[in-house]
Amino acid sequence: VQLQASGGGLVQAGGSLRLSCTEPRRTFSNNAVGWFRQVSGKEREFVAAIGWRGGLTSYADSVKGRFTISRDNAKNAVYLQMNTLKPEDTAIYYCATGRRPVVSTAPGDYIYWGQGTQVTVSS
Repeated sequence: VQLQASGGGLVQAGGSLRLSCTEPRRTFSNNAVGWFRQVSGKEREFVAAIGWRGGLTSYADSVKGRFTISRDNAKNAVYLQMNTLKPEDTAIYYCATGRRPVVSTAPGDYIYWGQGTQVTVSS
């Protein structure tokens, strides 16, 4: 499985970005997918996760009400809509999946990781 994360960029505080996570060669529709972020020198941090059917989601407290995770299994894609962005959201964002259908906030529960996409929020 080779996940591809895209959609990052530079945005002003209060702006929005939509990240995409895709796997062009095989499906991950049976597995949960998570988004994590990491700032240089800090540990990878859970952001959001979605179960295999999309009905169950989980969010970090810091992004609740601002970020929305969704998936389109027909397109083999998971999205992270990020609104009302803050400078503290600046990080490299990674998507990840594993062999579990249910959501998890723990990075260790995910096996396959994308290459990351940089999100920079200016004040």
